[in-house]
Amino acid sequence: MAGRGKAAIKSETPERIVIKSPNFEVVELGIRGDAQLVSNNFSQEAIDQMKVEQEKGSQAKGKKSREKKDFEAGYQGSMHVSEEGWAGIPATAFRAAMIRACSTCGIEMTKAKMCFFILADGYERLRGTPLVKILQREPERFDAYVRNSNGSADIRARARWTRGWECVLRVRFDKDLFSAETVANLVERAGISVGVGAGRPFSTISAGQGWGTFNVISSPEGDVAPAPASASTKAA
Repeated sequence: MAGRGKAAIKSETPERIVIKSPNFEVVELGIRGDAQLVSNNFSQEAIDQMKVEQEKGSQAKGKKSREKKDFEAGYQGSMHVSEEGWAGIPATAFRAAMIRACSTCGIEMTKAKMCFFILADGYERLRGTPLVKILQREPERFDAYVRNSNGSADIRARARWTRGWECVLRVRFDKDLFSAETVANLVERAGISVGVGAGRPFSTISAGQGWGTFNVISSPEGDVAPAPASASTKAA
């Protein structure tokens, strides 16, 4: 008989894979700085100077004469300026702060990278960096002592916004995994524990200066929440 001694071949229907359509939503959250914000953009002048040095190639070691520093140019170059002329904060700075804050909430940071995005209000004039607009405060020049990567001391001029600076964050998130309230709480944690800009609490090279922290001042429903005591009095 045909097929005798051979195992019967079963025809199995392959399991069908079903992928749901992405379910993302955007929530707007107002934030207010409860500490000063110090911009730390790598200026175009510094990039050009580095390019010149690299084009020269390796040279004999020795002390080089220090060129006259233009502090005003350093101040202007420290800002992220949009194509429209307003100053902002890189959208990626807020996103990175939210992802880092996930580590304190039991959320895997690798998964968070796929779930939260900050929509841009505009784009940086020179490099196209997505920016979130800074509201309520005008910048001032801030000359501060810093320590360079080689250990030498330096004075650097940067832009500073006094306590009370504000932004409106438009957060795009995966609604199948998170609620708008959860996103707002995560932004609050990011503002307290991580911060943005120079001297933030979760700085990659130090414990920070206590700068760049912020609180959520409006709920997902758009109602204004009471400002915390530390941010209730705005700097002049």
